[in-house]
This record gives sequence, structure tokens and C-alpha cells, in this order.
Amino acid sequence: MDFSLPYTEEQERFRKEVRGWLNENVPADLKDPVDSRDFTLELNQRWREVHKALGQKGWLYPSFPKEYGGGGLSGDHETIITEEMDRSGVPSNFTSDNTLPPMQVWGTDEQKERFLKPIVTGEKTVWNKLTEPNGGADLANVQGTAVRDGDDWLLSGEHVFVSGRGKPGFLLGPMKTDPDAPRHRNLGYFIIPVPDWDPDTGSTGLAGLTIKEQNLLNGHDQHNIVLNEVRVPGDHLFGGETQGWQVAGTTMESEHGGRGKAFPIDTPISNLINHLGDEKSDGTTVGSDPVLQQTAMNAVVESHVQGLLVRRVYWMYQNRHEISWHSGVANVHGRESTLRIESKVREVYGPHALLNSHDPDAPHGGQHEVNARNRAGQNHAGGSTNIGKVVLARRIGISRTIERPAPTPSTATNVSV
Repeated sequence: MDFSLPYTEEQERFRKEVRGWLNENVPADLKDPVDSRDFTLELNQRWREVHKALGQKGWLYPSFPKEYGGGGLSGDHETIITEEMDRSGVPSNFTSDNTLPPMQVWGTDEQKERFLKPIVTGEKTVWNKLTEPNGGADLANVQGTAVRDGDDWLLSGEHVFVSGRGKPGFLLGPMKTDPDAPRHRNLGYFIIPVPDWDPDTGSTGLAGLTIKEQNLLNGHDQHNIVLNEVRVPGDHLFGGETQGWQVAGTTMESEHGGRGKAFPIDTPISNLINHLGDEKSDGTTVGSDPVLQQTAMNAVVESHVQGLLVRRVYWMYQNRHEISWHSGVANVHGRESTLRIESKVREVYGPHALLNSHDPDAPHGGQHEVNARNRAGQNHAGGSTNIGKVVLARRIGISRTIERPAPTPSTATNVSV
């Protein structure tokens, strides 16, 4: 079966334009390290300059509306840009993509101009401030508080496992605004500016706010955030004072795969396919072993299935279809299939798959070892696989509770995709 996508002559001309621009504007010595633990603030700043330049062209978020810094382009154009960025080794923007939909759906025009536009153009980055130490995957169990003080709010609480690369420009997430109201009716959704951040001390330049790196199995891209009466203006609240759970629902639609992917990238599978052609000392190839061949092809098929699932969701999103169980299938299958694929990779490569990026004998520069560590936490990221299964069960009608999708930029009538 041919999984390749056909492109028109116009689209291929656009590809040539994108490839030429990347060749001219991405320094030859600028490389994203295989292991995120080797990512430095200096590298972050250099990549941020590339992202800003992409943002000026509208290529950082190609299908976002032009009035907010996007390119106003089609999904096909976004696919081509993503392909070419992957080919050139350019990482996507360091902003969490799940932070943008709630701003698009729930933000006022003034908020979109003030907060969304500088993110879409690459001037700022934003991290999701969600998980709390005692809340786990139960996002409705927010304990952090937001207390009115005149026209401002004072925010206090703690968050863990907040993902992000480099320095954040904003933090975004729910806080409890009404301690006496029931669950799902007691939250507000706030954006918090971060003037600066020193990873060594945790200071941010905003009184009461500290951010510290967490050195975990998969690197130092997760953070512990403490707020102690952090003051933010009233216009930093998205939605109403007690609509935070509804705003969070829009975030979770994206978190659980509700936008799909224009060009799903599976580096471990690409490496595995190349490895099958490698010659052994006896003149044969790795792929000539029928057992290893079957193991590898099972992994390849799983990867292609996942690619089709997320592409379907992306097509539905771009065409403004309501996405219900479709994203849930892609989300749950992706979480579980990547674990199975990683296991098959180790079967094919043997112990060499676990050599890290600093070992000269590591295959593909140590990419498989990094992926193995990342997969170890995959079932817990973004709400956990169990939460994904619960959401899926509710969407297909086999749960005690029937659930409809939250509004997204694709389905909200007043929002441009």
C-alpha cells in the first residue's frame, strides 16, 4: 500500500520556496541535540530567532488566520512546511500547542491581540500550567486559588511536570476562584506573564512566582512552579470567573489529539527501516533475517495506522467537522502503539538500542535510547492513557456518562481555524 501523498505543481513550487528559505536562513552549525538534556539556553535563543523569522512569514503557524500572525494558508501548505522543517532539522515552536485553542475560542479580540498574536509570530512562548502535586490527572481537582483584590487577582498554588523548552513568556492554566462552588463550576483560567527566568535560582522577575527544573528520566524539560500571591490584572482571565473548567475542556480536546497532525513524524520507524538495509559482517542484511523482518514490519504497520488516524483527524479539523471519538482513537492507539513499537525496536537492534547519544557506537546518534526513556513516561503524559480511554468510552456510548466534545477553533462559529 502506498501511503505517500500526491502534490500539485503549485504545491511543489511552494515546497521549493520553503526549502530554499530554510537553507538560507538556518545556520549550518545550528543543530537540535538528540538528547534534550543537552539543550542549552544559548541554543534556545538561537532557535527562537529562527522561529521569529518563520513567524514573520506566517510559517510558524501556517493555517492560523493572518490577523493573529498566522499564514492563512491551507492544510496542504502546513503539511509541506512541516515536512521541510523536519527535513532541515528545525524544531517546531517551543510553545505548547495545547495553549493556543483556549485563547482562540475563549479570548476577547483584545486578549487575542495582546497574548495570542505574539505567540503565533514567535515573539513569546507559553507553557500549560496544569498538573498539581496532589491532583495527578484529575484536572478538576485544582487546589491553587485565585482571590480577588480590587481589579486584580492574587494567584497561589503549586504545579509539577510543567513541560517546556527554554524560557516561557507566559504560563496558562486554571485556578480555583470560588472555593464554595461545586466541581466544574469553581475555576477560572488565567494567563501569567513571565518577565524573565533564571533556571539556577528559579526567579522570574514576577513577585511570588518561582520556576525550577525537574531532573527526570526524560530530561529537564519539566518544571515545578510555585505561586505565592502572584498578582495579575483582571483582563488576564479567559472566559468568566467560574468558566475555567469549560475553557480547560478546549485545552483537553487539543491535548487528546483533537487537531490531528498534518505530517506525523515517526523518527524511530524511519531509522528502523534504514537499519534493515544495513550489512552484517557475513554480507547479508539485518532485514534478511525473517524473524527480525517480521518484527520490524509489525512496527512499521502500527506506525502507518497511527499516521492515518491522526491525518484523518487533521482533515476533519481543517474542514470543521465535529471531532468526537475520532481523536480518542488516535490518542489511545498512539499512546499504546508507541510503547509496542519501542519494544520491537529493541528486539531488532538488541542492546545497542540503549546506547546514549554520547556513545560513539550508538545507532542513529542515540535517538533510540532517548525515545525509550521518553516512552517510559508516555502513559502518564497529557492526562494518562486511562483518562484517554475514559474519554473515548464516553464518546462512543459505552460509559455510564455520555460526553460531547468541548468547543475548539474548528467548531466554534466565531473563530477562524
